[in-house]
Amino acid sequence: MKAILIAGLAALAACATPAENNQIGEDAYRALGTEPFWSVTIADGQMRYETPDSRDLIVPAPEPRTSFNGHRYETERLTVDVTHQPCSDGMSDRRYADTVRVTADGRELSGCGGEILPPASLADTSWSLVAIGGEAVSGERYAMQFTADRVSGQAGCNRFGGSYALAGETLTPGPIMSTRMACPEPAMTHEGRVLAVLRGPVTVSFPDGDTMVLAGNGGEIRLRRAI
Repeated sequence: MKAILIAGLAALAACATPAENNQIGEDAYRALGTEPFWSVTIADGQMRYETPDSRDLIVPAPEPRTSFNGHRYETERLTVDVTHQPCSDGMSDRRYADTVRVTADGRELSGCGGEILPPASLADTSWSLVAIGGEAVSGERYAMQFTADRVSGQAGCNRFGGSYALAGETLTPGPIMSTRMACPEPAMTHEGRVLAVLRGPVTVSFPDGDTMVLAGNGGEIRLRRAI
């Protein structure tokens, strides 16, 4: 199932990657669904419905009609109903601002759309480190995972892990233990900076639903939600 999920999301990524702010009234509105995979983009006067198997539709976008707690875009072949009610896609555990129902050539599909919301809990989430102290980083050795009460990961070199507690916007790590392997620079410097941040309480913020920032006396770590 996980392999199917990753393959389906990868096939849709080019056409269905949500913008940081893509609510109705912005340049584009995007929605997606799983089982089967599909995406809808409303932009530039068009509604574009796409699937991995190329059962695509492109129609002129009508003026949206206000419905109960949302909007409805209706054409002969493609109708998109947007309800401003939080939605989970049910597979990647991402939460979206809207619940979306699509009818494409008579085929009814359900999914989510609009802005990605921050996770309701850090438990069972995985993140890629994308910047440490303002310096961009990337790679499989820059990752962090959370369970209900533990954090673990890598920051360029050694594995580390320990307990944590979250109260409001403050995350307080417990003692963080790590392995002791030596690595070439800049990996060791990156690791030192991350461990310095995790030595004390940090403020957790979400510039958008897929980006998390951990900031404390030791500096700042920016992370991106992983599938």
